[in-house]
Amino acid sequence: MIDLGVSKIALIGAVALIVIGPEKLPRVARMVGTMIGRAQRYVSDVKAEVNRSMDLDELKKMKETVEGAARDVESSIQTSASDFEKSWEQVTNEAGNTSYESYPTYSRPHKKWRMKTSATPKWFKSRSGVRTSAQSGAARVARYRPQKPL
Repeated sequence: MIDLGVSKIALIGAVALIVIGPEKLPRVARMVGTMIGRAQRYVSDVKAEVNRSMDLDELKKMKETVEGAARDVESSIQTSASDFEKSWEQVTNEAGNTSYESYPTYSRPHKKWRMKTSATPKWFKSRSGVRTSAQSGAARVARYRPQKPL
């Protein structure tokens, strides 16, 4: 940048005061200040745009490398999956040739225990004599022990 000391600024101010005059000097100084501010903003905007474009180029390169790595991983998974499927077919074919019978599939029992326990209202259970809560043996004995006559 330009090296401006106090003496140089004072000399420029004195020359401007003589050439422009004291009436117009404040207006000119304000206009010069706004022009310098606009120039600085323009330069900072250009710098920011250049930095953004450089970052965008770097991100594009990074995206291409990540996509290439993803394609490599996908192809390796596909080859290993096809190898696994081939070996699985061999094993199942060998198992199918033996005299072992296939295991039956599991089917859950068709009990309606959930409906029996939760779908019936509590007042109906108590009226019909169905237990609604578990009770220990000692508590059951104490509950149903015959009362002594008074």
